[in-house]
Amino acid sequence: MKDLYQWTFNPIGLLERGASRGPVFPLHLWRKAIVGFRPDWNRAVLSDLETFRSRRSLSALTPYLHGGVVHLDQPAHDPRRRQLNPHFHDRALSALHERLSEVVTAGLPREEFDALAWAGPIVRRMLNIAFFDGALPDQLLARFLAPLEKPTPGALRPRPVLFRRMRAAIESAMLSPAPHTLAATLRTLDPATVDYDLAEELRVALAAGYDTTAHTLAWAIWQLGGHPEWQEPSALPLVINEVLRLYPAGWLGSRTAARDTVAAGVPIARGTLVCYSPYLTHRDPELWPDPLSFRPERFTARQAPWTFVPFAAGSRTCLGMHLARLMLTTALTPLCQAGLSALAGNPGIRTSITLRPIGPLWTKVGVTRRGVPTDTSGRCPPAP
Repeated sequence: MKDLYQWTFNPIGLLERGASRGPVFPLHLWRKAIVGFRPDWNRAVLSDLETFRSRRSLSALTPYLHGGVVHLDQPAHDPRRRQLNPHFHDRALSALHERLSEVVTAGLPREEFDALAWAGPIVRRMLNIAFFDGALPDQLLARFLAPLEKPTPGALRPRPVLFRRMRAAIESAMLSPAPHTLAATLRTLDPATVDYDLAEELRVALAAGYDTTAHTLAWAIWQLGGHPEWQEPSALPLVINEVLRLYPAGWLGSRTAARDTVAAGVPIARGTLVCYSPYLTHRDPELWPDPLSFRPERFTARQAPWTFVPFAAGSRTCLGMHLARLMLTTALTPLCQAGLSALAGNPGIRTSITLRPIGPLWTKVGVTRRGVPTDTSGRCPPAP
C-alpha cells in the first residue's frame, strides 16, 4: 500500500508520475490496481463489459453513484441502456431548451462574479427543471448535492436520512410530472418492462450530472474570459470539447477484472482494479500536440477513436452526455453574448470524486469581446 498516502492527498501527481514510466503502470493501494491511458487500453477496458465489470469498482465507494445503470453489469446493463437511451438523446432533450434558458436568464450574473460559486446553483436548478420542472424542493436538493462539492471523504460517507428524504421527494415529483421533463418521459416506459427502481435511477442521475457539469461550466467561463476570440456562441461546441479535454470531470474510471485476461498486451489477474484515465489520455503529448494549451481549434478535425473520452466511450458512454452539453451551451451562450473577461483566481485542479477548480474564478461579464486575454500564452496551469 505504498501509494495509498499519495493517492489520498495528491492522486493526480501519483498518476502523472506513473505515466512517466510508461502507458500502463501499477498502483499499490488497498488492493491491486493497474492504470493505462493509451487508446488501445481505453478500447480494451471500455469495450469488454463481460470481463471488466462495475462491481467492486471505485464508483461503489460512494453512495451517490452506487446504484442505477451506472453500477450495473452484464447481462442486465445493455437492455436497460437500450430502454433509457432514447430519453436522454439530444433530440429528446431539445424540448427542455426554453425552460433551461429561463433558469439561466433569471440567474445571470452582474458585472464581477466568481464563476465557480455561480456555476453550482445554476446547474442544480437546471437539473431540477430538466428532470422535474423544478418540483423538487431546492433546499433539499442543495443539501443532497452539497457533499459532492466537498473534499474526500465528503461524498463517500453514507447519509441514509438525507437519501430517504430525497427518495420521497423524487417519488412525489414523479406522481404527476410536467410534460417534456425526463421524469415524464420515463413514466411512459411500459411498466411490464421496468424491473428496476426508477426513483433510484433518477437520484443517481442527479448526482452524476451535478458537480461534473458545474465544474466544467466554471472552467469554461474562465477560459472564455481569458480568450475573448472564442466568445462566439457558434464556437461553443469546440470550446466545450477543449475544456472537457483539459479538465475531464471523470478523471479516472475503473472496473474490476472478472477473470484472468490480457488488455492491450498486458496480463491482468482476476480481481484486479483496472483503471483508465481520461485526464492522462487527454494530456498525452503523443496524442495531443501542446497538450497544456487551450486550443479549441483542435476539434475542427476528427479525433482518433478512444483518444477523447470525457464521457467514457462505447456502450458505457455516460447516459447524461447530451444533457450536460445542453446545459453547458445554454449557460454559456448569454455570457458570451454579453462578453467575459477573466480577472483573478486560481484555475488549478483539486481532486475528489471529480475534478474541480481550486478557485475562486473571478470574472467580469458585460465587456467588449475584443479585449486582450489575461494569459496570452493560452497555457493551462499544471495540477498542484
